[in-house]
Amino acid sequence: MRARRASQVEPSRLRLRDLCSEALAGILQRPARSALTAVGTVLGVGTFVAVLGLTATAAAQIDSRFNLLTATEVTVEDTGGARPDLAPLSFPADADARIQRLNGVEAGGVYWTVRLLDAGVRAAPVGGRSGDEEVPVVAASAGALAATAPRLIQGRTFDAWHDTTGQQVAVIGSTLAGRLGFTTLDTQPAVFIDDRPFLVVGIMADVQRKPDLLLSVTVPRGTALKLWGEPTGDRAKMLISTKIGAAQQIAAEAPLALDPTHPENYKAIPPQDPRSLRTTVGSDLNQLFLLLAAMCLVIGSIGIANTTLIAVLERTGEIGLRRALGAKGRHITLQFLAESATLGLLGGLVGTTIGVFSVLGVALTRSWTPVIDPVTVAAAPLIGLVTGLLAGLYPAWRAARIQPAEALRH
Repeated sequence: MRARRASQVEPSRLRLRDLCSEALAGILQRPARSALTAVGTVLGVGTFVAVLGLTATAAAQIDSRFNLLTATEVTVEDTGGARPDLAPLSFPADADARIQRLNGVEAGGVYWTVRLLDAGVRAAPVGGRSGDEEVPVVAASAGALAATAPRLIQGRTFDAWHDTTGQQVAVIGSTLAGRLGFTTLDTQPAVFIDDRPFLVVGIMADVQRKPDLLLSVTVPRGTALKLWGEPTGDRAKMLISTKIGAAQQIAAEAPLALDPTHPENYKAIPPQDPRSLRTTVGSDLNQLFLLLAAMCLVIGSIGIANTTLIAVLERTGEIGLRRALGAKGRHITLQFLAESATLGLLGGLVGTTIGVFSVLGVALTRSWTPVIDPVTVAAAPLIGLVTGLLAGLYPAWRAARIQPAEALRH
């Protein structure tokens, strides 16, 4: 009985320690090729971490910039009420002063685009229009121009006196000044709008709001009303700059302040919620760059699958010998799956490290506060592991189907 038991062959087993050592030996057998194989996973995981980290970091900066500009801007549109055709301009003459009385308002005023005659805008009293494109003319009150927060290269902006007395003065942007040939205000240059001279009193380098003014000629509201009448076509609007936190309140109070008896003549547009803006920006960036990360992971998985399959073909004799010594098909499958999964995990770890340092580098360069979700850092190596595991399924299945007798002939 004892002799019979002794003659029985012990079933073949593959311990976890042996599996890991075999996988590591297979990878280190050709280290250069293994490193090149893992490059695709490194790029995919690194892009994944960098994209999520940079998106979160950039989104964290939106609130502060949004509060400084857009969150302090309110636009009031002139709807004209039930019969807009009877009231081309609903804003009262003292609209700037009425809005300025509201607590939280820094500046505000009315503006609209002037509809010109055929003469248009010229830099000289005779000749054709300046440039190939028509230069727009914007009528704006002094408060509206102040609300844009202009930065002047030369001169000054017009004020309430120019507005109320109908002075023929203008403010232009530096780009338009170059097109018109104005390099200095010392010579007191003038632009001719519908054959009427307007003295250029200021050249703007930039504005924080309503940047289209840089390509326009801005004239006082009172002057535009005297020369061209009330706006036709596009109705007038009011631009209001507020203190931080006051925009929603000003938007609610502005129609009543402008006309307590007919507030329905105005539509106040408050700034967009910064949280929804950040969500939208983050979502767009995530969708765009995560697609790139997915493509890198697919390329990486193809590389791992290709290398593992070549390794199976090169090690056919080894596989046959192990099968002849008692290794089962599932042992061969586990061995090659372990190799491909290890390559994916190593690529995921290296890619995670590169992605984190990329986020830190960009944040330091831009003087931002880096924001990286710990869940992203923890999940990234696992993504590399799963990628390698999926890539090794077919080569491992192919290796397990090799017959010992056929393999030993190689």
